Amino acid sequence: MKLDRREFLTSAAATVAAANSANSFESSASPALDLGLRADFPAATKSNYLNTPYIGPPPRAVEEAGIAFVRAKSEDPILLGAMLEKGNEVRRRFSSLFGAKPEEVSFLFATSEGENIIAEALDLKPGDNVVIDDLHYETTYVLYKTLEKTKGVEVRVVNAVDGRADPEHFEPYVDDKTRVVSVSWVSHQNGFRHDLKGLSDLAHAHGAYLYADAVQALGMFETNFHDEGVDFLTSGTYKWLLASYGVAPFYIREEHLDWVVPDRLGSLSIRDTLPNYEFRLYDTARKYEYATLAFGPLYQLGASLDYLAKVGLDKIEAHTVDLAHHLWRGLLEQGLALHTPKGNGSSIVSFEHGGDPKAVESLFAKENIKVSFRENGRMIRAGAALFNNKSDIDHLLDTVKKIASL
Repeated sequence: MKLDRREFLTSAAATVAAANSANSFESSASPALDLGLRADFPAATKSNYLNTPYIGPPPRAVEEAGIAFVRAKSEDPILLGAMLEKGNEVRRRFSSLFGAKPEEVSFLFATSEGENIIAEALDLKPGDNVVIDDLHYETTYVLYKTLEKTKGVEVRVVNAVDGRADPEHFEPYVDDKTRVVSVSWVSHQNGFRHDLKGLSDLAHAHGAYLYADAVQALGMFETNFHDEGVDFLTSGTYKWLLASYGVAPFYIREEHLDWVVPDRLGSLSIRDTLPNYEFRLYDTARKYEYATLAFGPLYQLGASLDYLAKVGLDKIEAHTVDLAHHLWRGLLEQGLALHTPKGNGSSIVSFEHGGDPKAVESLFAKENIKVSFRENGRMIRAGAALFNNKSDIDHLLDTVKKIASL
């Protein structure tokens, strides 16, 4: 599902709303807007890298953890028991950083796996409905649209208003037949940061659950899963968590562990081996880890969690959101159509550049600026990470000014 099919992105209303909120993005940080971390990130020393919403480059500590794992496998392979214990250690670190219990966290292989597990466990039937919004990722559309055809489930899609999908926009769609409300916590489309607490309160008031795709959220800001009220959440680790591919932390509130059954089983699901080929499975979230984990990326995730904790998620949030606000204001002053809404709390800014897509891509390549070109090249998505600074944003703004003369 494309952004250019959505009314809020093609109407003049989004631009008007942005203009009305120009004064909401005053920078409150120091003029330098720099955490002094650039040397830790090789990618940031080779280009003006503003493409973390696509792929987050790891710091050297994460790179070194990956190299050390491969070297150990080459010279003296780490035994399975030690790798499993490392997984438990990383589980504890992740849980501590994001306000969960270790028993509520498992490691899947990709973000989409988590929602598939939940959709299967819900055992959806005709008459049930699921509520999503048009800022979500494609996985959720294909999952629930397929269940709409095969199980008769009603899929209700909330239309964003001026780039926002707030709880009040969801309210008319959620009723006592709603089984799950599903959102991308931070939208990959325009960076809108959903109000999870408001959505969880709405869903729970109707006996429904809240699921969040958190791949564009975790590592970007400080949060506590219990305080957010979210029931289920999954995130890849190759974006704002600054790690690698093949590991996706899956969070499930403790109270749901009994009824959310695994959709597949394997040797790592086993807690105890019993006589006569019987087994006792884990009763924690570990039961969803059915097969050999991607241990190399798991070791890298451990290093990235240490790095993020050392810097401080609160500092990362303040820094990167301030940079995003600086970019947003600069683009508005140039009269560009902003898809990222007023008062947004994420590091992502999306906008229409107004030029010829091929010419603009060539300009950005010449300037050595890395961003994502979306919607057939008409839209630019940029994301300020912890290694970026005000000079990076000013460079982008100066380059955007050149588009008019192409």
